[in-house]
Amino acid sequence: MNILLVEDDIEAASYLIKGFIESGHDVNHAADGEAGFELALKASYDVLVIDRMLPRRDGLSIIQKLRADGMQTPVLILSALGEVDNRVEGLQAGGDDYLVKPYAFSELLARLDALVRRRQLPEAQTCLCVADLALDLINHKVNRAGQLIRLQPKELRLLEYLMRHVGHIVTRTMLLEKVWDFHFDPETNVIDTQISRLRAKIDKGFDRPLLHTIRGKGYRLGESA
Repeated sequence: MNILLVEDDIEAASYLIKGFIESGHDVNHAADGEAGFELALKASYDVLVIDRMLPRRDGLSIIQKLRADGMQTPVLILSALGEVDNRVEGLQAGGDDYLVKPYAFSELLARLDALVRRRQLPEAQTCLCVADLALDLINHKVNRAGQLIRLQPKELRLLEYLMRHVGHIVTRTMLLEKVWDFHFDPETNVIDTQISRLRAKIDKGFDRPLLHTIRGKGYRLGESA
């Protein structure tokens, strides 16, 4: 991790810096709020550790200003103020975690690791888009070029699978297994029928087709066959 530590207590700061370095992390240190704010703007950090009560500029005002400027770097607040209202105030100011003094270094390090891991997790996808076709995964709504398209549940599932494999050929076997939960070919034209219905809804009346049949192979969703 690349850590920015903003702590005015030199003894506490030295202890933390030594611990971070021994744990294999890089750390920059600022001994007052104004210097800490400037360092936060000058370089990219994985996480910020900011004491709440600092000379020249307090920790909460630093965090509020960084958040107002659009910075999303995780922030852990250190403070001797440990009442519930104090912790809530720190989190509402934009802090991601709040650790009350005195604390164990092992806990501080574990919390920083958790903040960095959380930031690295991919955000849950809420919408799939192919050209001007969009599928809202939360509300289960489809529109193309701003026009609402009403699909049945199985058609929605079929479209979602095709959109998640945009540009690739999707075979009948893949659709049977992933959309219909069949692990054998039931010798039915259900796929052809559903593809035909879906194509009529998402392509008919629009400038260019998006759902293509690849003869002898399967289907492909995309702007070109």
